[in-house]
Amino acid sequence: MELVGFEAWAQLAGDSPTSRTEWAAVVDAWGQPHRRYHDLAHLAAVLGLVGALEDAATDPAAVRLAAWYHDVVYDPRRGDNEAVSAERARAGLRGLVPEEQVEEVARLVLLTAGHAAEPGDANGAVLCDADLAVLAGPPDAYAAYASAVREEYGHLSDAEFTAGRIAVLEQLLGLETLYRLPRVAAEWTSRARANMAAELSLLRSRASSGAAPPPAAG
Repeated sequence: MELVGFEAWAQLAGDSPTSRTEWAAVVDAWGQPHRRYHDLAHLAAVLGLVGALEDAATDPAAVRLAAWYHDVVYDPRRGDNEAVSAERARAGLRGLVPEEQVEEVARLVLLTAGHAAEPGDANGAVLCDADLAVLAGPPDAYAAYASAVREEYGHLSDAEFTAGRIAVLEQLLGLETLYRLPRVAAEWTSRARANMAAELSLLRSRASSGAAPPPAAG
């Protein structure tokens, strides 16, 4: 994957022994075996979308770096992954990029916890829209995404996962604006809301009937 290769990283963080060590550590983290959706393929997808949308950002390099770090720490058993990822970004980037940019990267990583970028936050809009693009995929791609997320939470019972997933979908559907960038909002919003509403309806039906979801694909 060229998008997650060292050359792409070096354009942002330079080519030095420290930078090479940090890149290797970041890629290794994204490649952990427990990841089924939040993996290197997801990182590459977000980086690609950030690249396509970054002309709307005020600091495209910071948004790209935030994409590298937004799920660098991902443990489905904990609820502070974004906060720990932001601290990981601070530690890993210090000395590689200006301190002001380090703080902007950390701010953007924290923003992905709720994806509620404020109006006028151009950098946040680009990162959050890229991260949530999967919600607007074709139904079969969305189903594969939802199945992969269920695999990541294999330590939870069906009832526990269903309750948690319902809460996540309700939070996303409750956002006044799901996508901030006009160029994607018109096309993506209706598809994403339809996908999430269909999944939510199915989960609520299973929760009320006590039926277990089908085995995860893959």
